[in-house]
Amino acid sequence: MVGKTLTRMDLSDAVHRSVGLSRNECGSLVSAVLDHVSDALVAGEHVKVSGFGTFQVREKGARVGRNPKTGVEAPIPPRTVLTFRPSHLMKDRVAAGNRER
Repeated sequence: MVGKTLTRMDLSDAVHRSVGLSRNECGSLVSAVLDHVSDALVAGEHVKVSGFGTFQVREKGARVGRNPKTGVEAPIPPRTVLTFRPSHLMKDRVAAGNRER
């Protein structure tokens, strides 16, 4: 594992190199796309990026959990979680990248 984190700035730099817009315009573009994705998820919509994957908001019900150290049961309240399911193309690309190392 390389250990590098891809940041918003890295994305805007990649857009700048690919498209040729100014760095400020690329930063605004990346921010606008991420804001639109976030707003759609908050509204309960699914976000599908072809060839990348699908983001989905799910409701998890209440359940009883157990402290693994003490064994004491504790209630876990219902909550909303964000899930990501990668596309087959993304899975294949990541698998191919892992084989090259």
